[in-house]
Amino acid sequence: MKKYIDSLLVVKNQRLNKDYFLLKLQSEEDLPFILPAQFVEVKIPDTSETFLRRPVSIHDVNYDKNTITLLIRIAGKGTLKLSETKKYEYLNIVYPLGNSFSMPSCNKVLLIGGGCGVAPLLYTAKYMLNFGITPTLLMGYRNSKLVLLKDKYAKYGNVYYSTDDGSYGEKGTVLEHSLLNSRFFPFGKIYACGPDAMLKDLGKWAIERGIDCEVSLENLMACGIGACLCCVQDTVSGHKCVCTEGPVFNVKELIW
Repeated sequence: MKKYIDSLLVVKNQRLNKDYFLLKLQSEEDLPFILPAQFVEVKIPDTSETFLRRPVSIHDVNYDKNTITLLIRIAGKGTLKLSETKKYEYLNIVYPLGNSFSMPSCNKVLLIGGGCGVAPLLYTAKYMLNFGITPTLLMGYRNSKLVLLKDKYAKYGNVYYSTDDGSYGEKGTVLEHSLLNSRFFPFGKIYACGPDAMLKDLGKWAIERGIDCEVSLENLMACGIGACLCCVQDTVSGHKCVCTEGPVFNVKELIW
């Protein structure tokens, strides 16, 4: 798939809570075709401290308005600088990068997100609706103050929540949620994104039960084109760059 380097206009910067914000970027040209779980590499503007681009999952795409929306967690100096971007400024991005979630062969699909891993699931759910698939989404957070964009996700699927402290949805991790612990698990395919520990436990859970599961990894990806080799993942077929041969892998491929 062809990659582009473009400067896109910031048409919205919305702070959601102390940790997360939304950036909506608009292209002057028609957007290229974008698949669920692909990402962009964003150049941090006007800084002498942050040299490398930052990888960010694509949260939503609107082809009618030529906009890409990014849901970003403030994790350091680079993302903090991005959170200060003003409307009508420009951000330079490389996109669309990486592979994508595959389309399921069944209608019973579960999307699982933990923390910032919820970001690519909105566009994934929206994309699946085009194929007549209404997914179920399970979102995990530390507490109710971090729960994001409830109404927006509810437009594209049936949404369930878990929080570590029980302040919203069921108490516990996503793996402790009743959806994954019912006697008859109704889903034929799982797609997930989140912290490594969550994905590792989910992968083991899915393999033990013979359930097909794809995960989008959150490895550090400094270049996005496989040159820096800082995002290498060990798999059953050797070492692979997450930015080019991922970020999506079937859990059966991964050696954690």
